[in-house]
Amino acid sequence: MLWIGGWADYLSAMATIDPIFDPRATTIPVLRYLVAVADHGHFGRAAQACAVAQPTLSAQVAQWERRMKVQVFERHAQGARLTPQGERVVAEARKVLGGLRELEGAAVSGVAPFFGPLRLGVIPTLGPYLLPLVCPAIEHAFPGLDLPISEAQTADLLDALDHGRLDALLLADLPGVDATREVLPLFDEPFHLAVPARHPLAKREKIGADDLAGERLLLLDEGHCLREQALDVCRLRDASARAGADWRATSLETLRQLVALGYGLTVLPALAVPDPADPRLAVRPLSMRRNARTIVLVWRRGDGRGDAYRQLAAPIRTALPRGVVKLR
Repeated sequence: MLWIGGWADYLSAMATIDPIFDPRATTIPVLRYLVAVADHGHFGRAAQACAVAQPTLSAQVAQWERRMKVQVFERHAQGARLTPQGERVVAEARKVLGGLRELEGAAVSGVAPFFGPLRLGVIPTLGPYLLPLVCPAIEHAFPGLDLPISEAQTADLLDALDHGRLDALLLADLPGVDATREVLPLFDEPFHLAVPARHPLAKREKIGADDLAGERLLLLDEGHCLREQALDVCRLRDASARAGADWRATSLETLRQLVALGYGLTVLPALAVPDPADPRLAVRPLSMRRNARTIVLVWRRGDGRGDAYRQLAAPIRTALPRGVVKLR
């Protein structure tokens, strides 16, 4: 570089430029360590997730806290807990790491539909029935794709998506989409009613809401979206719904077994209908105006892999059983 002027002027000009490689700058590994400890609540488990030795992770986090004069974690015998200021620090760390993924996506978006792992979240009333069908199809369509999967309730999955812990979600009937998310409908999954084989309703070809008056409807526990959908579909938000209030479960499989034992009735999505049929059960379609749920794929609107997520819809739809669901 040709510099016109005195040496003193050169030094003065250079002093006003921020160094690109600042030895005191926060490093990407430290950001990942902070987020990992927050996610796992334990330094040892965080180190294992980051594939580093625990002393290395602990020392770098502690060094960063001392340099920044902030306490991110409260250490205790069982692990670590975020301090109020630590919650703000980790939230910002997630944003920075999310921006890094966007940078990587911009760099390789023309090379392949996906770069790095696709961290997929799925709700419990869908995962056990959908994933065995679609995962082989996804693997065939995108060879070598790393697809770590997390199962949780809708609210927890959305929180993980918004904070960058997950990349995309498979959900049911997402109400109220805000400006930060993209939603792609995949298919409609009809609802069925499972009743004990000897129940009078087992003789019906279809069952309407009026047929359920006075029946004990067995429901999933609070927080499961299917619980609310079942109440809405069956129009049972009065005393008839409370008839089964003491019978709540955390999985559809538990509800199905309770019905088989004669304790009540339950609503099953089409993919959860047992195949082969359970002789203790009768499963009948629900003849109601809103008798299905829409399964959607959700991702952050700013994610650079939006086109790749749209490509993911094709193998999912291809793997679905015809006649059981309605493709969107």
